[in-house]
Amino acid sequence: MKKAGLWRHLAAVLILPFVMGFLMPLLLVTLTGTFNPGWGLPALLQAVPVILGMGLIAGGLVLGGATVRLFMTVGQGTLAPWDPTQRLVVTGVYRYVRNPMISGVIGVLLGEAVLFGSPPVLLWALGFMVVNMLYIPLSEEPGLRQRFGAQYEEYARHVPRWLPRQNPWIPPA
Repeated sequence: MKKAGLWRHLAAVLILPFVMGFLMPLLLVTLTGTFNPGWGLPALLQAVPVILGMGLIAGGLVLGGATVRLFMTVGQGTLAPWDPTQRLVVTGVYRYVRNPMISGVIGVLLGEAVLFGSPPVLLWALGFMVVNMLYIPLSEEPGLRQRFGAQYEEYARHVPRWLPRQNPWIPPA
């Protein structure tokens, strides 16, 4: 990949998921002093929220990484609205759910809230989820319908917006 192409993707990831998923939670924990790993549970149970939080974060990062890779290789664009994909991505994790990037970021945010024992980070995660549940159907999807037409309509009919399908959708040839 050319240096300019790599920069496009790094900028999109640094501006969007990094700020929303890492910088804001760090800021919230720092400003509110809500850092309580283990939640004050008895010593034998303190590992439970730590392990659960780390698992959610790891899953979210894997999901996010997979979507960025698909946007780069298949979609020939980035996750950023100002530099969108040129092709509709309907492969990989997108065969199960239409918004895996947002699911990944929400997984990271919920994992951080659990790991840090931070109610403000939990509120941030819930707020992020609500904003995206409004933004995606009201703004992003109409843009996808306009850019990709019948191809997106077919995809949207078969692949759910938020909760993944049990089996992958196979687009018609």
